[in-house]
Amino acid sequence: MPVMPDTWIRRMATERGMIEPFVETQRREGVISYGLSSYGYDARVGDEFKIFTNVDSAVVDPKAFSPQSFVDRTGPVAIIPPNSFALARTEEYFRIPRDVLVVCLGKSTYARCGIIVNVTPLEPEWEGQVTIEISNTTPLPAKVYAGEGICQFLFLQGAGPCEVSYADRRGKYMAQRGVALPRL
Repeated sequence: MPVMPDTWIRRMATERGMIEPFVETQRREGVISYGLSSYGYDARVGDEFKIFTNVDSAVVDPKAFSPQSFVDRTGPVAIIPPNSFALARTEEYFRIPRDVLVVCLGKSTYARCGIIVNVTPLEPEWEGQVTIEISNTTPLPAKVYAGEGICQFLFLQGAGPCEVSYADRRGKYMAQRGVALPRL
């Protein structure tokens, strides 16, 4: 299962719409870097954030998730409280080929500040804006910058197409736009 290089990512993005909008070179002047890298794509975080709050004493339940668990914020910067968590989304919309699995890693600039990014794998034939889970593991408030790099996606090509794709299963997070909350 090889990791796909920049030439393949560029071709799939420009010819097949795998990543939209697509930034063909890595941008880094005065920002946390984003765009095409040697063996991956550094995605940008959008300006919509859902930040955990305990104001309404909600219980986090993945089977019966309450939107009262979050406060909504929109803007160029989000402040994540100490030892807290937020959901955001990528600016980019992804369309994953049938023979590809995509994994995501957090950017080192954020990781070195105690800000951890988690994204579950993007399955074959899944598409949408990616919901990003951001944890502030520090005892201090942390800033996250909209429109700048938040994570890197690595594209792993399988030995052949899968028998059943995410689209075939009619996955519950298919074609999502914006921040998608847990669904059962």
